[in-house]
Amino acid sequence: MTIEERLENMEREVGRVRRRNRWLLAAILLVAGGLIVPAVFETTAFRARAQVAGTAKEIRANKFVLEDENGKVRIGLGVDKDGPTLVLFDENARARAWLSVLKDGPRLALKDEKGKFRAVLTVDNNGPGLALYDEKSKPRAVLTVVKDGPCLTLWDEKSKNCAVLGIKDGPWLGLLDENGKACAALGMVKDGPWLTLLGPDGKVIWSAIK
Repeated sequence: MTIEERLENMEREVGRVRRRNRWLLAAILLVAGGLIVPAVFETTAFRARAQVAGTAKEIRANKFVLEDENGKVRIGLGVDKDGPTLVLFDENARARAWLSVLKDGPRLALKDEKGKFRAVLTVDNNGPGLALYDEKSKPRAVLTVVKDGPCLTLWDEKSKNCAVLGIKDGPWLGLLDENGKACAALGMVKDGPWLTLLGPDGKVIWSAIK
């Protein structure tokens, strides 16, 4: 494999991770919005059905809401066309954790005390993925494992410049600019290490292979 091919593979990997990350957060927001609001408004109706059921050993419903001793919502459980979702709330009735199983696979999303998503774990047809976000819900680190091997991507505070660490035909490290273009790459293959530097135009300005 030539250096140019390695650089192209690295850029494609970063683009794939970015697309998967955007889709992942959008899916979590969709499921969260679809479950909690209907569940809270149906609390009274569920109480009525539960009282009628009495000591029944089995209760069937589409949504459940559990409250603490102060009447604050702490757990929401629902099933809709997208699949089942479990939501956990803190002592201030703020949603902090989502666990769902969608058509594409299971996922777990965690929010901080300000309501910002900070971590999302998913498993789909491509493999497992873990995305970590900053206090502005911008992606800063994504770890994936696909058929080509594991890949770790780190972004700056503007979600532009990034560094990518992966293993395919040997370990490699790539540095990319705000346009997703490689500007430096370091790798190790069976023939030895290789290092490449690129200019703003994407052309190789220096390269070395042992």
